[in-house]
Amino acid sequence: MVPGSPLAESFQHIPHNLARVREDMAEAARRAGRPPHDITLVAVSKTHPAQAVLAAWQAGQRVFGENRVQEALEKQTALAGNVPDLEWHLVGHLQSNKARLVPGRFALLHSLDSAKLAQALNRQTENIPPQNNPGIPAKRLRVLLQVNTGGEDTKSGARSLEDLKALAAAAAECPGLDVRGLMTLPPPDLGEAPTRKLFAQVREACELIRGEFGLTECRELSMGMSHDFAWAIQEGSTLIRVGTAIFGHREG
Repeated sequence: MVPGSPLAESFQHIPHNLARVREDMAEAARRAGRPPHDITLVAVSKTHPAQAVLAAWQAGQRVFGENRVQEALEKQTALAGNVPDLEWHLVGHLQSNKARLVPGRFALLHSLDSAKLAQALNRQTENIPPQNNPGIPAKRLRVLLQVNTGGEDTKSGARSLEDLKALAAAAAECPGLDVRGLMTLPPPDLGEAPTRKLFAQVREACELIRGEFGLTECRELSMGMSHDFAWAIQEGSTLIRVGTAIFGHREG
Protein backbone atom coordinates (compact mmCIF):
# COMPACT_ATOMS: atom_id res chain seq x y z
CA MET A 1 0.00 0.00 0.00
CA VAL A 2 1.42 3.39 -1.01
CA PRO A 3 0.40 6.97 -0.15
CA GLY A 4 -2.63 8.08 -2.10
CA SER A 5 -3.88 4.55 -2.81
CA PRO A 6 -7.46 3.63 -1.85
CA LEU A 7 -7.98 2.60 1.76
CA ALA A 8 -8.76 -1.01 2.53
CA GLU A 9 -12.28 -1.42 3.85
CA SER A 10 -10.98 -2.31 7.32
CA PHE A 11 -9.33 1.13 7.64
CA GLN A 12 -12.01 3.38 6.16
CA HIS A 13 -13.31 4.31 9.63
CA ILE A 14 -10.02 6.01 10.54
CA PRO A 15 -10.43 9.29 8.58
CA HIS A 16 -13.95 9.71 9.96
CA ASN A 17 -12.79 9.04 13.51
CA LEU A 18 -9.90 11.46 13.14
CA ALA A 19 -12.23 14.20 11.94
CA ARG A 20 -14.51 13.63 14.93
CA VAL A 21 -11.61 13.75 17.40
CA ARG A 22 -10.31 16.97 15.86
CA GLU A 23 -13.76 18.54 16.10
CA ASP A 24 -14.00 17.55 19.77
CA MET A 25 -10.50 18.94 20.40
CA ALA A 26 -11.44 22.24 18.80
CA GLU A 27 -14.60 22.48 20.87
CA ALA A 28 -12.74 21.73 24.11
CA ALA A 29 -10.14 24.36 23.20
CA ARG A 30 -12.88 26.90 22.45
CA ARG A 31 -14.47 26.29 25.86
CA ALA A 32 -11.07 26.76 27.49
CA GLY A 33 -10.36 29.95 25.57
CA ARG A 34 -7.37 28.37 23.84
CA PRO A 35 -6.42 28.23 20.16
CA PRO A 36 -6.74 24.65 18.85
CA HIS A 37 -3.28 24.77 17.28
CA ASP A 38 -1.77 24.94 20.79
CA ILE A 39 -2.70 21.28 21.27
CA THR A 40 -0.99 18.42 19.44
CA LEU A 41 -2.88 15.22 18.74
CA VAL A 42 -0.73 12.12 19.22
CA ALA A 43 -2.43 9.21 17.47
CA VAL A 44 -1.56 6.15 19.54
CA SER A 45 -1.32 3.27 17.10
CA LYS A 46 -0.23 0.48 19.46
CA THR A 47 -1.34 -3.02 18.38
CA HIS A 48 -2.63 -1.65 15.07
CA PRO A 49 -0.78 -2.43 11.83
CA ALA A 50 1.34 -0.08 9.77
CA GLN A 51 -1.52 0.17 7.27
CA ALA A 52 -3.66 1.82 9.96
CA VAL A 53 -0.94 4.42 10.53
CA LEU A 54 -0.81 5.02 6.79
CA ALA A 55 -4.60 5.51 6.70
CA ALA A 56 -4.32 8.16 9.41
CA TRP A 57 -1.40 9.78 7.59
CA GLN A 58 -3.49 10.00 4.42
CA ALA A 59 -6.11 11.83 6.51
CA GLY A 60 -3.54 14.44 7.56
CA GLN A 61 -2.23 13.00 10.85
CA ARG A 62 1.53 13.29 11.30
CA VAL A 63 2.31 12.58 14.98
CA PHE A 64 2.03 8.98 16.19
CA GLY A 65 2.62 7.35 19.55
CA GLU A 66 3.67 3.81 20.34
CA ASN A 67 3.88 1.97 23.67
CA ARG A 68 6.51 -0.63 22.81
CA VAL A 69 9.85 0.12 21.22
CA GLN A 70 10.08 -2.99 19.06
CA GLU A 71 6.60 -2.54 17.63
CA ALA A 72 7.36 1.10 16.87
CA LEU A 73 10.63 0.25 15.10
CA GLU A 74 8.87 -2.32 12.93
CA LYS A 75 6.33 0.27 11.81
CA GLN A 76 9.02 2.87 11.23
CA THR A 77 10.83 0.44 8.96
CA ALA A 78 7.65 -0.54 7.12
CA LEU A 79 6.64 3.06 6.44
CA ALA A 80 9.96 4.86 6.04
CA GLY A 81 10.17 4.51 2.29
CA ASN A 82 6.75 5.97 1.54
CA VAL A 83 5.96 8.38 4.38
CA PRO A 84 9.18 9.97 5.68
CA ASP A 85 7.44 12.87 7.45
CA LEU A 86 5.95 10.86 10.32
CA GLU A 87 6.84 12.08 13.82
CA TRP A 88 7.12 9.22 16.29
CA HIS A 89 6.63 9.51 20.05
CA LEU A 90 7.24 6.75 22.58
CA VAL A 91 4.44 6.97 25.15
CA GLY A 92 4.76 3.70 27.07
CA HIS A 93 7.04 2.44 29.81
CA LEU A 94 10.65 2.01 28.71
CA GLN A 95 13.03 -0.44 30.35
CA SER A 96 16.56 0.83 30.89
CA ASN A 97 18.04 -2.07 28.94
CA LYS A 98 16.23 -0.82 25.82
CA ALA A 99 17.45 2.76 26.14
CA ARG A 100 19.81 2.30 23.20
CA LEU A 101 16.83 1.92 20.85
CA VAL A 102 15.27 5.33 21.55
CA PRO A 103 17.66 8.25 20.83
CA GLY A 104 17.57 9.25 17.18
CA ARG A 105 14.37 7.32 16.48
CA PHE A 106 11.76 9.23 18.48
CA ALA A 107 11.02 12.95 18.55
CA LEU A 108 9.76 12.73 22.15
CA LEU A 109 9.75 10.23 25.00
CA HIS A 110 6.65 10.79 27.16
CA SER A 111 7.56 8.39 29.95
CA LEU A 112 10.84 9.18 31.69
CA ASP A 113 10.09 7.65 35.09
CA SER A 114 13.39 7.11 36.93
CA ALA A 115 16.89 8.46 37.41
CA LYS A 116 18.24 5.09 36.25
CA LEU A 117 16.45 5.45 32.91
CA ALA A 118 17.59 9.07 32.58
CA GLN A 119 21.21 8.02 32.99
CA ALA A 120 20.83 5.11 30.56
CA LEU A 121 19.30 7.35 27.90
CA ASN A 122 21.93 10.01 28.45
CA ARG A 123 24.71 7.50 27.79
CA GLN A 124 23.07 6.57 24.50
CA THR A 125 22.60 10.08 23.15
CA GLU A 126 26.25 10.19 22.08
CA ASN A 127 25.44 7.34 19.71
CA ILE A 128 22.54 9.05 17.95
CA PRO A 129 22.93 8.33 14.22
CA PRO A 130 22.14 10.97 11.56
CA GLN A 131 18.38 11.07 11.07
CA ASN A 132 15.88 12.78 8.83
CA ASN A 133 12.97 12.23 11.21
CA PRO A 134 11.01 15.45 11.91
CA GLY A 135 11.88 17.23 15.10
CA ILE A 136 14.77 15.05 16.24
CA PRO A 137 17.71 17.21 17.36
CA ALA A 138 21.31 16.05 17.17
CA LYS A 139 22.77 14.50 20.33
CA ARG A 140 19.78 15.30 22.53
CA LEU A 141 16.59 13.46 23.36
CA ARG A 142 13.43 15.35 24.24
CA VAL A 143 11.69 13.83 27.24
CA LEU A 144 8.71 14.31 29.53
CA LEU A 145 8.82 13.34 33.20
CA GLN A 146 6.10 10.87 34.15
CA VAL A 147 3.90 11.67 37.13
CA ASN A 148 1.90 8.88 38.78
CA THR A 149 -1.00 11.06 39.92
CA GLY A 150 -3.05 8.15 41.23
CA GLY A 151 -0.22 6.47 43.14
CA GLU A 152 -1.06 3.23 41.36
CA ASP A 153 1.26 0.25 41.71
CA THR A 154 0.64 -0.72 38.08
CA LYS A 155 1.98 2.60 36.78
CA SER A 156 5.40 4.17 36.83
CA GLY A 157 6.47 7.71 37.59
CA ALA A 158 6.87 10.16 40.45
CA ARG A 159 4.21 9.72 43.12
CA SER A 160 4.91 12.90 45.07
CA LEU A 161 6.28 16.36 44.48
CA GLU A 162 9.50 15.38 46.22
CA ASP A 163 9.84 12.35 43.92
CA LEU A 164 9.24 14.60 40.93
CA LYS A 165 11.90 17.05 42.08
CA ALA A 166 14.38 14.21 42.45
CA LEU A 167 13.55 12.97 38.96
CA ALA A 168 13.84 16.48 37.51
CA ALA A 169 17.20 16.94 39.22
CA ALA A 170 18.50 13.68 37.77
CA ALA A 171 17.31 14.58 34.27
CA ALA A 172 18.72 18.11 34.52
CA GLU A 173 22.15 16.63 35.18
CA CYS A 174 22.05 14.71 31.88
CA PRO A 175 23.31 16.91 29.03
CA GLY A 176 21.85 14.55 26.45
CA LEU A 177 18.30 15.03 27.73
CA ASP A 178 16.04 17.97 26.96
CA VAL A 179 13.23 18.06 29.53
CA ARG A 180 10.16 19.44 27.78
CA GLY A 181 7.41 18.89 30.37
CA LEU A 182 5.37 16.33 32.26
CA MET A 183 3.13 13.39 31.41
CA THR A 184 0.45 11.71 33.46
CA LEU A 185 -2.15 8.97 33.19
CA PRO A 186 -4.71 9.32 35.98
CA PRO A 187 -7.00 6.48 37.10
CA PRO A 188 -9.69 6.04 34.42
CA ASP A 189 -12.88 6.02 36.48
CA LEU A 190 -12.61 9.06 38.74
CA GLY A 191 -15.12 11.28 36.96
CA GLU A 192 -14.65 14.80 35.67
CA ALA A 193 -14.00 16.88 38.80
CA PRO A 194 -11.35 14.62 40.42
CA THR A 195 -9.64 14.01 37.07
CA ARG A 196 -9.46 17.71 36.26
CA LYS A 197 -8.05 18.35 39.73
CA LEU A 198 -5.22 15.90 39.04
CA PHE A 199 -4.54 17.48 35.66
CA ALA A 200 -4.40 20.91 37.31
CA GLN A 201 -1.92 19.61 39.89
CA VAL A 202 0.36 18.36 37.12
CA ARG A 203 0.16 21.73 35.35
CA GLU A 204 1.17 23.49 38.57
CA ALA A 205 3.99 21.00 39.15
CA CYS A 206 5.32 21.71 35.66
CA GLU A 207 5.49 25.42 36.44
CA LEU A 208 7.30 24.71 39.71
CA ILE A 209 9.84 22.36 38.11
CA ARG A 210 10.52 24.80 35.29
CA GLY A 211 11.38 27.58 37.73
CA GLU A 212 13.22 25.59 40.37
CA PHE A 213 15.52 23.70 38.00
CA GLY A 214 15.89 26.32 35.26
CA LEU A 215 14.26 24.04 32.68
CA THR A 216 13.17 26.83 30.38
CA GLU A 217 11.59 24.51 27.77
CA CYS A 218 9.61 22.53 30.35
CA ARG A 219 6.16 23.60 29.15
CA GLU A 220 4.57 20.56 27.53
CA LEU A 221 1.79 18.66 29.29
CA SER A 222 0.97 15.20 27.94
CA MET A 223 -2.44 14.69 29.54
CA GLY A 224 -5.65 13.19 28.26
CA MET A 225 -6.68 10.12 26.29
CA SER A 226 -9.75 9.01 24.36
CA HIS A 227 -12.07 9.21 27.37
CA ASP A 228 -10.83 12.39 29.07
CA PHE A 229 -8.92 14.56 26.59
CA ALA A 230 -11.58 17.30 26.64
CA TRP A 231 -11.05 17.72 30.40
CA ALA A 232 -7.29 17.68 29.91
CA ILE A 233 -7.45 20.42 27.28
CA GLN A 234 -9.43 22.60 29.65
CA GLU A 235 -6.67 22.12 32.26
CA GLY A 236 -3.82 23.07 29.95
CA SER A 237 -2.78 19.91 28.12
CA THR A 238 -0.60 20.49 25.07
CA LEU A 239 -0.36 16.85 23.96
CA ILE A 240 -3.27 14.45 23.97
CA ARG A 241 -2.77 10.73 23.38
CA VAL A 242 -5.71 9.21 21.52
CA GLY A 243 -5.84 5.63 20.30
CA THR A 244 -9.19 3.87 20.53
CA ALA A 245 -11.23 6.90 19.42
CA ILE A 246 -9.17 6.98 16.19
CA PHE A 247 -8.24 3.41 15.38
CA GLY A 248 -10.96 1.50 17.24
CA HIS A 249 -10.47 -1.61 19.33
CA ARG A 250 -7.91 -4.08 18.12
CA GLU A 251 -9.48 -7.35 17.10
CA GLY A 252 -8.01 -10.57 18.39
